[in-house]
Amino acid sequence: MRAFMFDRYKQPVHEAEVPEPTVGDRDVLVRVVAAGVNQLDEKIRDGEFKAILPYKTPLALGHDVAGTVIRTGSRVQGFTPGDQVFARPRDGRIGTFAERIAIDEADLALAPETISPVEAASLPLVALTAWQALVVKGNVKPGQKVLVHAGAGGVGSITIQLAKHLGATVATTASGKNADFVRDLGADIVVDYRTQDFEAELSGYDLVLDSLGGKNLEKSLRVLRPGGKAVGISGPPDPAFAKAAGLNPVLRLAIAALSGKIRRQARKLGVKYEFLFMAASGDQLRQIAALVDDGTLRPVVGKTFAFDQTPQALAALAQGGVRGKAVITGP
Repeated sequence: MRAFMFDRYKQPVHEAEVPEPTVGDRDVLVRVVAAGVNQLDEKIRDGEFKAILPYKTPLALGHDVAGTVIRTGSRVQGFTPGDQVFARPRDGRIGTFAERIAIDEADLALAPETISPVEAASLPLVALTAWQALVVKGNVKPGQKVLVHAGAGGVGSITIQLAKHLGATVATTASGKNADFVRDLGADIVVDYRTQDFEAELSGYDLVLDSLGGKNLEKSLRVLRPGGKAVGISGPPDPAFAKAAGLNPVLRLAIAALSGKIRRQARKLGVKYEFLFMAASGDQLRQIAALVDDGTLRPVVGKTFAFDQTPQALAALAQGGVRGKAVITGP
């Protein structure tokens, strides 16, 4: 079976022949029709997450998939061969840059009926991130104010739409050339990050979704109202994440130290900081699929690549400038 993988951390991705997936009792074997490309793929290849995601190399990358069910494990009840599905396979079982992948049925959902497989493949990781930030961690209610950084990107473009659906007033940061694009997605306020300082423009926000980290995260704390929350997806990881992930005591101490500064700043301002490392969920994907099919959410595919161009797809994402998601069409 063909797959794109890397042999050691920081080494380039290349095509290789790999064994066919092993299909467990609760697994679904999926023929890959399309696979979304995410910043997480590059971060894993670069070794940024090896302390909390200790993958063994060589490793096939890919966290998003849309495809067709080939066969199911003996205890699978919700899927049958021929079903059109989409998923973000759970950590430890990634590898959608391949011809086929075995996915735990709990991570899988029937794909939305109103969009193409390429569009469906663009959704799982970013839509789950948006859902878990706004619904699970943020508990966003009508009338609240939400700031979404990098609104024209993969996560941002879906988060704006979901926040608007939840009844929030939505601000976002974007370049001037993307202002009309993010307004069309539902943004009420657009701050041009190249010419404006969002901290000077915004205040009293209930929730910020920060995808940039560093100084951007520190400034994000200062636009929150007292009791507001910043959810970070670039880090730093916090102790709650370390505990939930079952990390060992040494790693927990290290993570507590990494996030100590930002958590102290948050406490001083009377706000909260939480790290989000999204989790696979077929149940949440089913709710997301319903929102796609009723027209609430629309996927944004900025660029597509052939399977043979997987390394170029990853390079294009690293260079930036892709609206929404880049997607690889299956072999």
